[in-house]
Formats: sequence, structure tokens, C-alpha cells
Amino acid sequence: MTDTVLSPSRSSVTGNPWLLAAVVVVPTFMEVLDTTIAVVALRYIAGGLSATVDDGEWVLTSYLAANAVILPITGWLSAHLGRRNYFLASIAIFTLSSGLCGMAGSLGQLILFRVIQGLAGGGLQPSSQAVLLDAFPREKQGVAMTLFGLAALLAPVVGPTLGGWLTDEYEWRWVFLINVPVGLLAFGGCYALLRDPDYLTRQRNELRSRPFHFDSIGLSLLVIVMVCWEVMLSKGQQWDWLGDPFWRVQTLAALFTAGLVALIFWELRSPNPVVNFRPLAERNFGACCIIIFCAYAVLYGASTSLPGLLQSLFGYNALNAGLVMSPAGFFAVLAMPVVGLMLGRKTDARWLIGAGLLLMAISNYWMSQMNLFISPSQVVWPRVVLVLGLSICFAPANVAAYLYTPMALRGAAVGLLSLLRNEGGSVGTSLAQTFQQRRDQFHTLRLGESLDPFNPAAQSFLEQAQARFLQQTGDPAAAQQLAWQALENLREQQSSALAYFDCFWLFAVSMLALVVVVLVMKRSVAEKGTHIGSE
Repeated sequence: MTDTVLSPSRSSVTGNPWLLAAVVVVPTFMEVLDTTIAVVALRYIAGGLSATVDDGEWVLTSYLAANAVILPITGWLSAHLGRRNYFLASIAIFTLSSGLCGMAGSLGQLILFRVIQGLAGGGLQPSSQAVLLDAFPREKQGVAMTLFGLAALLAPVVGPTLGGWLTDEYEWRWVFLINVPVGLLAFGGCYALLRDPDYLTRQRNELRSRPFHFDSIGLSLLVIVMVCWEVMLSKGQQWDWLGDPFWRVQTLAALFTAGLVALIFWELRSPNPVVNFRPLAERNFGACCIIIFCAYAVLYGASTSLPGLLQSLFGYNALNAGLVMSPAGFFAVLAMPVVGLMLGRKTDARWLIGAGLLLMAISNYWMSQMNLFISPSQVVWPRVVLVLGLSICFAPANVAAYLYTPMALRGAAVGLLSLLRNEGGSVGTSLAQTFQQRRDQFHTLRLGESLDPFNPAAQSFLEQAQARFLQQTGDPAAAQQLAWQALENLREQQSSALAYFDCFWLFAVSMLALVVVVLVMKRSVAEKGTHIGSE
């Protein structure tokens, strides 16, 4: 069987496509950055607005839920409004809402503005990626996805460090206000350079000639599904998942499941679906969706676990933890142009995807073998290998995903892949937090099984600790109590460390298993003109 995909008309740029690329990746970087930059500032945001930290988490949840609702319908919005108009409107509203977030006077106001910010920001990633795909010829698709990858990969890596620095040096409001000047520059550049390609203009004119049908049922189901999903991921561990005595998680899970089944059934039968699932039927696109989802889950999961390990057990503050993680971004910048060059020289994307996944597995296994006596450099290098692995497989996965996707379905495909990339991050973060806490409980119980007065090692530790505390306090009763407390602290430290290492081990196994998905993909080489790939 053969698949034929024709190159699109390249009329989306007036002038140099490289200049357009430099402009359109800025909004993507800005939007992805906002998914992580506020994480380290949550305690300061809650304190500044007289709220609890648990309530402050809605600042993240509201943004992610709103973002998730918009991502899968960006193809529909671009087709009806025009991609240029939709992209410019998204940048303008995102920039305005960022400024309002920075000026919020209460937590309720901040959550409202974050919802608006998430709704606007949802259109930035898919739109910029679609622009890059249309601006560059097929043989340079690898380069285009490399440019997009620099923004999509560097933003979550830089976000925690930048957020920690802004919060420490200035105040939490600058986490949002920093978007305003960047957004204004991006809007001006895109307004001057961006034009809709011919095929989108024809599609829009054709839609205008038909009676307007809005899929309100599909949109309603999508809102229910994504809001329930994001709230469940964000609050699941806090509410004890399916053990929630108030049935909040159980209700959300039931609504999500029923809503998702109804959404798929409705949209596959609708002639004008607001969410088009048909691109998932193409084998390469479906495989790449799985790969990107899982790879970003591991990236965000490791990016959650590693700072938690450094801050809770090594005494790092948010800024220092970010600085240890930041060098990985430098190596990502070095690796991605090389990957783009290899794709331009007709390297099969499947080989690069497999190599990147293996590197991600190796890096997580490396981190699972760490201990509590390591130096900062011994944390930096496993992190470098992790981000390097994702850098190697990101652009090839995006090239392979769209290689066999028909032009008419490209807008829907870009939105779906962007949604799964973001949701992978949400799942990875939630999975890391839940798995770490559950394994912490497990190791605490296992380590406590042998900590009794009849254990010679425990008895020796208690005697030495008691003698030391007796010299300090002169009180035998207090010394004995402090000795037992020291043993308990040591148990908690070791169980917490083992739980974090278990997380990395789980991520390593997941990445290794994901290599199997590459084997079901078709040959993926971006060639000039018409590309024919055989199954």
C-alpha cells in the first residue's frame, strides 16, 4: 500500500521564512513557559493573596483546563476565522490577560484571568506549528520542527529557573508581567509577516459559502471531559483518588469516562465536528501521538521529581534547584540543529525517535541509581541526557506525524498532537507526585520492620546518638527521646529518597517499552516534492 502527500502551497509568508519562524516560535515559547513558570511561585502567590497553598494550586489547574479545552478545536477555529486572524487574536488576548494576572488583587481574580489566558494560549502552539509546516518546503520539514522544538522543549526546562529567579529577585507578579513586552513584540512581528496560505483561504471561502453549523454539543462534551480530567489530575492525590470519602474523584472519573465516550461517538458521526478525531486513524500519526504523550509525561514527571528530591533532601532552594537543571537546555539547543540537519539529509525519522527514547530510558535509570551523597554535577549530567534524548526524538516525531496526514486534516492533527503533548505533561506531573507519595509510605513501612531494640545495628545507632545528645543536653530522658527522633528522621529520609528513585526507575521502564511503538511506524523520510512511503 502506498500513501501520497503533496506539498502545500507556501504563501503563508511574505519574505524570508526564517524571519517568520523566528517570530512565530516566540508565542509558543511564551505559552509553554506559563505551564511551568508559576509552579515555583505558588507559595508566594498564595501568601500574597491571603490564600492557602492548596487553593493556590487552582492557578495552575484553571490554566491547564482552559488550555486543554481550546487545543483540540484550534483547527476548526483557524478554518472559520482564518489562521492569521486567530493567531493574532490569541497573542493579543494572551498578552492582555497576562498583564491582568500580574495585577490581580485576589485569588478569584487571578483564577479568572488565568482561565482567559489559558483559552487564548491554547491556540498559540498549534497555530505556530502549522505556520512553520506551511512556510518551509517538505525537504526542510525537519528544520521547521527543530525550530518549533526549541521553543516547546526549552520552555518547560527554563520555566522553573526563571520563575524562581523572578520570584526571589522581584515578586511573583513578574512571573506573569514578563509576558507583556514579549507578547507585544510577537504581535507586531506576526502582524507584519504572517499571511494565510492559499489552501486555507480556499477552505475558509468554501466554509463561508455553506450554512453555518456550530457543533455546540461537541464543544459542551469537550468542556466536560477536559475540565473533569484536569481537576482530577490536579486534585486526585490530595483527595485520595478513588478512596475519596466525598466522592469527588469518583464523580469526576465517571463524568470524564462517559463524556469521552459520548464525545468520540458524536464527533465521528458529525459532518462538521468541532474536534476531528479522524487523523488518529493514520498509523504514523497515532504512533507519534503515543510517543509524544509518553515522552512529555516522563519529562514533566522527572522535572517534578528531581527538584522535589533536591529541595526536600539536599536543602536546595528553588533557584539553586533550577540552576542544577538548567544546563540541560544548553545541550538541547546544540542537539536540535544537528537533528534538523540529519532529517534534511533524508535520515529516517524512526531511527532518531528510537535513539532519543533509549537515551531518555538511560538517563532515568541513571537517576534511579543515585544516592544521598552525590554532588551537583552528578545531578546535572543525567538531566542533560534526559533532555538530550527528548531533543533527538521531538522533531523527528513531529515530522513523521504529519508526513502522511492529508492537508485537509492538518489543522485538526496539529491541535490533537498539541493537546496530547500538554496532557502528557499533566499526567506525568500527577503520576510522579502520586507514585512518590505511595512508594514513600511503602518504604517507610518496610524500613520500620527491622527498627526495634533487638536489632544490633539499630541499638548501636541509638546508643551512640543518645551519648552524643546527653553531652549536649545533660538530660538522659531528653537524650533518649532525641536519639529515637534521629532514627525516625533517618528512616523518613531514606524512604523518601527510595521513593524518588523508584519514580525514575518507572520512567526508565516506560521509555524502554515505548521503543516498541516505533516498530509499527511507516518509513518516515521528508523528501522534496511528492513523498511516497510504503507500508
